[in-house]
Amino acid sequence: MKKALMILLLCSGFAFGQFRDQLDRQPSVHDGMIKTETPSMVLGFLNPNNFQMHHSYSLSYSTFGGNGLAMGVYTNSMAYKFSDKLNVQLDASLVHTPYSSFNKQVTDQINGIYISRAQLNYRPSENFLINVSYSNNPMLYTSPYGYWNNGGMFDRSLFENNWLYGR
Repeated sequence: MKKALMILLLCSGFAFGQFRDQLDRQPSVHDGMIKTETPSMVLGFLNPNNFQMHHSYSLSYSTFGGNGLAMGVYTNSMAYKFSDKLNVQLDASLVHTPYSSFNKQVTDQINGIYISRAQLNYRPSENFLINVSYSNNPMLYTSPYGYWNNGGMFDRSLFENNWLYGR
């Protein structure tokens, strides 16, 4: 009986033991949700401070030829600045048609994920820019007359600001 009592007292003493400096400190919801550390490098070389991301959603409706088509486009625009002279940009878009009076084959051709823009920019000097880009858009967004961007949903000027070029 004495052994059982001693074991019980020892176990209860360890169960309620705590440091004195923890007596005044109450758990805070803020501490559990907010990270106060500065961002560190991801994978050892990617700095989160050099990364930007923007989201947009556009919904449009068009009628032509007695038919109607509603089209929604979610675009995730990302940019990473490796240096003041070199950056990359990517616009990935998810296109869907919530309503269409056309047949299913037409909507299946439109729906999908598109790389609206993938771009590498290198500016060695103020007046010299090398730009390598790729674009893949649904036929409805391209113009038969050339340059497809008219400042609408796929606005190329989103990231062309002073942040990317260190100005």
